Amino acid sequence: MITRYTPVASLTAAVFSLMAFSPASALELAQAQETQPTQQAPAQPGAKSAPISEEKIEAFAVAYLQVDKVRQEYSAKIGATQDAAAKEKLQTEASQQMVKAVEASPNISVEEYTTILTTAQNDPALAKKVEEKLQSTAPAQKAPAQQ
Repeated sequence: MITRYTPVASLTAAVFSLMAFSPASALELAQAQETQPTQQAPAQPGAKSAPISEEKIEAFAVAYLQVDKVRQEYSAKIGATQDAAAKEKLQTEASQQMVKAVEASPNISVEEYTTILTTAQNDPALAKKVEEKLQSTAPAQKAPAQQ
């Protein structure tokens, strides 16, 4: 694995989790990534021409941190569970909680979150902006009492 793409890889995991309500789309996205990761989403020619505002990137970072908390929490539960049916139930529950985390975040919808996530996978400049925003937002999220 290339280390500089690690944040994008974790973003990819989050988008697949959020797309649980549309398994066909998630499957197509996964297959496209496995076969041709550099040519993903050719059906969206206008994706690069529509810039994403700093406000949306900031809102995405806040939502992403919340989604990541849910992912970590459920990852531990899923890892500790041996029963396949229970694991599947936890995965479904985790996906629902991730969607709720995005919906509860200010200034961003699940659709916008997913769009930024998939665009960041294909646009290194946007991925860098998102990563920088995540790094600057994370300390504020972890220590709100110190502000």
